Amino acid sequence: MLRVAVWGTGNMGATAIRSATAFPGLQLSAVITSSPDKDGRDAALFARLDPPTGVTATTDIDSALAGCDAVAYMASGDIRPDEALADIERCLAAGKHVVTPSLYSLYDPRSAPPQWVQRLSQAAEKGGSALLVSGVDPGWGNDALAVIAAGLCTRIRSIHCQEIFDYSTYDQPFAVKVSCGFGGSMDEVPMMLLPSMPTMVWGGNIRLIGRRLGVEIDEIAEEVERRPLEEAVDTVMGRFEQGTQGAFWLRVIGKSKGRERIVIDHITRIHASCAPDWPYPDEGVGDHRVIIDGDPQLTIVTRADVPGGTRADGGNTTAANRLLGALNWLAEQKPGIYDGLDVPLQTSLPAQAEASRWAQ
Repeated sequence: MLRVAVWGTGNMGATAIRSATAFPGLQLSAVITSSPDKDGRDAALFARLDPPTGVTATTDIDSALAGCDAVAYMASGDIRPDEALADIERCLAAGKHVVTPSLYSLYDPRSAPPQWVQRLSQAAEKGGSALLVSGVDPGWGNDALAVIAAGLCTRIRSIHCQEIFDYSTYDQPFAVKVSCGFGGSMDEVPMMLLPSMPTMVWGGNIRLIGRRLGVEIDEIAEEVERRPLEEAVDTVMGRFEQGTQGAFWLRVIGKSKGRERIVIDHITRIHASCAPDWPYPDEGVGDHRVIIDGDPQLTIVTRADVPGGTRADGGNTTAANRLLGALNWLAEQKPGIYDGLDVPLQTSLPAQAEASRWAQ
């Protein structure tokens, strides 16, 4: 059993806490928080679990690290990348294996900022530890699943990794209103859609897939189309007014010799009524797809739901489980930084441990 400290109690932190209490081969040992008002509160409170876990949140990072083997770092890195980098470096140097979705640039370590790679590699060597960075949208859908799907085809013209989502039930105001810009002025480009930002977030995935499948990505382009709301709509986050941003279609396009080869699409709405001519999920509020234009023409559609949660919560759970499931594999590797194609989707646990997944 690996003892795991979850760092963060927000959206992904709560998801990781919930998963870590039941994931085969793992034991929740600590929850790290930066909020004094959360200090001493049972982890069950943040993950909506019943009964209590007996593990309480703490602001004492050294104490939490002393009692764990690994860290699921779920604190945001969106607007604090330097702080997230320093936190992860600290964990690795302390000898703790780390999994995290918080540093976009490290989805593909080979194309990440060299100074980041150097710092984290040195910390991993010092601590004898390993690191995996993966995504939440979901990370496995933009790397491992695409490569697995490609193995079922004899010829490939292009690969699309596609997310189609309606955020009307996704109660995350910062992500929805600030990062994505829903409800904002059409005259202002939101953070997520600023030039070069999409490439920073998803370019690594495109390069990673291309490298594994033997195609050199020599250019990454971005295309964004935004649509206003034709009428005001009500969501779990309140009202979004007519004329404000209601949908966007983002394409991050990996090209080889001028030809589109690997594309990551996000077709995202704040309400189903917006952009009715764009693709919709097959059912419910969202799904993820890998679409291969080749021989054969192949489409794999995935969706995830959790009891009492939204489909976004389900997707986040699979992303957290992808990361948590990597820990036992990482613990057996040489110190260093690993990517989503290094680490198998299937855990390296013995059958007796895997058997605990089966619900009673």
